Amino acid sequence: MNKRGHVLNALLLAVGLGFVLEPAVDVATGRKIAQITVPIVLGALFPDVDTAFGKHRKTLHSLPVLAVVMAYPIVFDNLQFVWVGVLTHYLLDLIGSRRGIALFHPLSDSEFSLPFGVTTSSKYADLVTVIITALEIAAFWAVHTYVVDLDVDVATVSQAIGI
Repeated sequence: MNKRGHVLNALLLAVGLGFVLEPAVDVATGRKIAQITVPIVLGALFPDVDTAFGKHRKTLHSLPVLAVVMAYPIVFDNLQFVWVGVLTHYLLDLIGSRRGIALFHPLSDSEFSLPFGVTTSSKYADLVTVIITALEIAAFWAVHTYVVDLDVDVATVSQAIGI
């Protein structure tokens, strides 16, 4: 996906996830959407910083980078929801494009992809982005509803368990 696709995904995802976390049409929902939009968009754009240094779709498109970003809210009590943008950026590059990403860089430069997807210049790129975003929102809803509260105060939890 190109930057436009990643931003479209992040904005739609922020709205959808806002409704997952605050399921109403009220001020609380609008506030939640406003709270998570910037972190998700920043996270969605962060992996492509590797176009300026390193190897694109390798240096910042790996599971170790995702693990570091996911640890920030626990260790430093900031960057909540940035991991959502990074994770969904990876999903778009993995599912929505043909090239794939190097999930295990720096251990391996092998790029992983699925046998479908579109080129970034395809006239179907935006449609594929919207479809993938809808599936991501459904997955976040299922995780939030049945597995773990995605809107938990990570700092409070990490203090409670002694991290």
